[in-house]
Amino acid sequence: MSANDPIEGGAQEALPFLPEDAFRPKQPEELYRLRIVYHKRGRLALLSHLEVLRAMERTVRRAGLPFAVTQGFSPHMKTSFGSALPVGVGGWSEMFDVFLTSFVDVNLALDRLRQASVADLMVESCEYVDVRSAAPNVQFPISVYEVVLDSEPGELQVPESVTVVKKGKERNLVVSDYLLDAPEVKGCEIAFSLVVRQTGSLRPDVFTAALLAGSNAKVETITRVRQMPDPFSIPMDDL
Repeated sequence: MSANDPIEGGAQEALPFLPEDAFRPKQPEELYRLRIVYHKRGRLALLSHLEVLRAMERTVRRAGLPFAVTQGFSPHMKTSFGSALPVGVGGWSEMFDVFLTSFVDVNLALDRLRQASVADLMVESCEYVDVRSAAPNVQFPISVYEVVLDSEPGELQVPESVTVVKKGKERNLVVSDYLLDAPEVKGCEIAFSLVVRQTGSLRPDVFTAALLAGSNAKVETITRVRQMPDPFSIPMDDL
């Protein structure tokens, strides 16, 4: 990476190693699951999900946290992420779980993660969650989005369906399967909520383009502002 790389800029060097007394002795096979909340904005909203994953892993490495690795022929950092965002879509409260082999005070972990972060992928908070918890993308399938336009869009009509192309194959998605409520329009802003189903998901940029068909308004930004659990889902522990 070059010194001008937007992901690396200003945080290329690893922080000093944590002192041994920063770790709490662990039991055999014991892991700790640290849930990290960060934002994705500015130029780095143009990163793909895979690029964000790699950037956040580098942040953990630079912070010097004692991360766990997977087993097998290609060991890598043991992590889990929230639902992927399309290229160009930002996020205010994105989630990323990393498994640690030793307990580190949460305030110390947050301080080091923030020092190791870049401005447009800044860690906002972190907390420990049950190591058996479901991945963030499973726990929080509902995403709330805000779209900022360059002008008021006028009257909008929610399409009944949208056609998407994936791996050269067309698929028709019924919008009502994924859109929770009617979009709210306030001036040059639109807010709506989409849910991820077992059968798939509807991308916010694809839905926005279909919603604005026939309007002269142009999209300036699309941002996921919140992720929520599905109130009608049944926790795995109750099955």
